[in-house]
Amino acid sequence: MKAFINGREVAFEANETILDVARRNDIYIPTLCELNDIDHAPGTCRVCLVEVEADDDTELKHLTACDTAMGEGWKVRTRTPKVQEMRQLQMEMIMADHHQDCASCPRTGNCELLPTANAVGLKQVRFHYTEGWENLEPDHGKQPIVYDRSRCIRCQRCVAVCRKVQNVDALELTGWGNTAGIRLKGGAVDVSPCVNCGQCVMVCPTGALAERDQTQDVLDYLADPDIVTVFQTAPAIRVGFGEEFGLPPGTNVEGQIIAAMRKMGADIILDTNFAADVVIMEEGTELLGKLAEKKRPVFTSCCPAWINFAEKHYPDVLPLLSSTRSPQQVMGKVIKTYLAEKRGIDPAKMRVISIMPCTAKKGEAARGELATHGVPDVDVVLTMREFARLLRREGIDLKQLEPSFYDDPFMSEYSGAGAIFGTTGGVMEAAVRTMYYVVNGKELEHIEVSQLRGFENVRSANVNLGGQYGEIKVAMCHGLKGTRELVEAVLSGKADFDFIEIMACPGGCVDGGGTLRSKKAYIPYAMKRRETIFNIDRKTKVRQSHNNSQVKRLYAEYLEAPHSEKAHHMLHTKYTPRLCGLDADIDAAWSELSRQGRS
Repeated sequence: MKAFINGREVAFEANETILDVARRNDIYIPTLCELNDIDHAPGTCRVCLVEVEADDDTELKHLTACDTAMGEGWKVRTRTPKVQEMRQLQMEMIMADHHQDCASCPRTGNCELLPTANAVGLKQVRFHYTEGWENLEPDHGKQPIVYDRSRCIRCQRCVAVCRKVQNVDALELTGWGNTAGIRLKGGAVDVSPCVNCGQCVMVCPTGALAERDQTQDVLDYLADPDIVTVFQTAPAIRVGFGEEFGLPPGTNVEGQIIAAMRKMGADIILDTNFAADVVIMEEGTELLGKLAEKKRPVFTSCCPAWINFAEKHYPDVLPLLSSTRSPQQVMGKVIKTYLAEKRGIDPAKMRVISIMPCTAKKGEAARGELATHGVPDVDVVLTMREFARLLRREGIDLKQLEPSFYDDPFMSEYSGAGAIFGTTGGVMEAAVRTMYYVVNGKELEHIEVSQLRGFENVRSANVNLGGQYGEIKVAMCHGLKGTRELVEAVLSGKADFDFIEIMACPGGCVDGGGTLRSKKAYIPYAMKRRETIFNIDRKTKVRQSHNNSQVKRLYAEYLEAPHSEKAHHMLHTKYTPRLCGLDADIDAAWSELSRQGRS
């Protein structure tokens, strides 16, 4: 089929939208609410208006390009004076009830709203509506994610990603007109289906959704001479942070991050990869014990959003979860015990600060069962976005720094197995490397387990551990939509596995809810970051957790042995059902809407 855009003939297929056809032909049409990566085109902002002349209609029409299917022979114009005037008016009305104090916005001007206003040629905002703002009280809670309705443009991207990508369905529209906004079903996080995965934050085009900012807490710690600041950085940080300072996506900036922390005045700088190696020692030993006892399957427990999901949506699966703490929490515990003892530091003066690619890690650090006598093992968690703000507040440009190195004599070494924790399938592969050695007394010959490195949302493989275990069945899942399907299959007996890795965020930690946001795109650099992580593994001298010399020393001098009574007391935890009572039922919801539409 043929049509015309700005006088240029273009071909198209049935059901393709005007925007689809324009983009394929490199013809620019401004958009705001639309996000093609998650198949979201609600047409609510109306910034993508175009003029359409159809052969069977004598009147010109002005239609939204993102949700209007192209018609045979249509003449579409994107730059007429009328189109430009209408776009500017639409943008002006969006800005009229938007909080325009950009200096205090979490996006600090780096949003999608301002570039779109510039793209349509907006020159002034003659109106300013603040009705309903007087009822917006400051959020004094401690939840990881905060919502500011005064900055919300009702694009519904957050609703779409929560519903269609994650299949959690925790968000809904509320209110009318300029008092409309988004709210959690149930009214609060604790009683809602929300698991704090942060994918809603990743797609928000403004500062309406953001992580709770704790950068000031960290600056206060750094300024206090009586406090010993201990920073830990997650595996994914080094491959997902460089683009914030103008480096190519996927660049390994581990050395520059260490240098930046030293320049800020951090007292001790550690790598969470060390704790990932410890987790493998604990979780691998735990799994082998359960397999020997025919207690299967075992689910990994490193991802806090997955833990929230299990506790809220599928409490029946909790007995199947590994009791091993996540690397972040293992690190916090070991820092305030073993490292404090080795360095002769009073643990009460230590503040552990995590730099994480995750919003749910904030909630994890605040869990009561992960504290010692009421004192959290991890004091503050900064997302990568907060870490970027912290560096800018300190006037530090990552790109200009000479790389530095971890140098703590007790907890700075990590293996390639610890590094691959940052991507989907990495925990599973790291565990297999060590379990194979424990069972056979020799290293796995082909250390890169290729059958575990797919990128499908749900994938499975058979791995030969040898010995009494023989071939085990493993499954990996990233993203909660696939997780729901997998868990229900396990609970119903339709799926038969020994070991299952779950990562709540699509792509795993390299694309977690606390990573850098990309304008007009949803997790576009997953594969680049993932490949860099695998290359880090390949270049690391030690590639198995059990060969980490500092981990060996930790067990020999302090923990005694993997899964010893002391190790179990320090490095394991328990989970508690927290039924939200609002499990998502997308099919039922759509059926109800369909019935309403027919009545």
